[in-house]
Amino acid sequence: MPKVLKARPPDNPQEEATIQKLACSRHAPMDVILRARMIVASWEGQRTATIAKQLACHPQTVRERLQRFNVEGVDGLQDRPRPGRKRRIGEAERSAIIALVGTAPPGRLVRESDGELRADEADGAAHWTLNALTDRAQQQSIRIQRSQVRCILLGEGVRWRALRSWMTSTDPEFAKKEPLS
Repeated sequence: MPKVLKARPPDNPQEEATIQKLACSRHAPMDVILRARMIVASWEGQRTATIAKQLACHPQTVRERLQRFNVEGVDGLQDRPRPGRKRRIGEAERSAIIALVGTAPPGRLVRESDGELRADEADGAAHWTLNALTDRAQQQSIRIQRSQVRCILLGEGVRWRALRSWMTSTDPEFAKKEPLS
């Protein structure tokens, strides 16, 4: 005759109270409530097939949960961590995108040594935008979309929208004084 699987008796009154409270809870996650109800029903002497019928689940699920409770206790009622999807964009690419924000945009006017204002690209953006950052990243062979650039920058707390003054000065010491003013 096969061995009947039952939940082990509670280790202490506190463990029993915790499981009873979870079984009657209205605000805990539903899967945790069902698992606690499985344990309580097993303590009441019900078999796995009966518990499965009551809770509308498969008998194998009840067996697995009872075995896990017997080994891990109350912690066995919670979900185990899952690995999730691997990142498609590696740390090197993320760092390169964050470093892009610190560089001058392609259309920003820069005063040359002869006093003329020139931009690296005439059609480039004067300030970084998500589209400009995405285009520059794609030029650097980073396959990325605009929304991913936004998520990376927001996650790192980097502000790409911070505007600088459009005014420039002929004073050669202006760049040194700029952060102070």
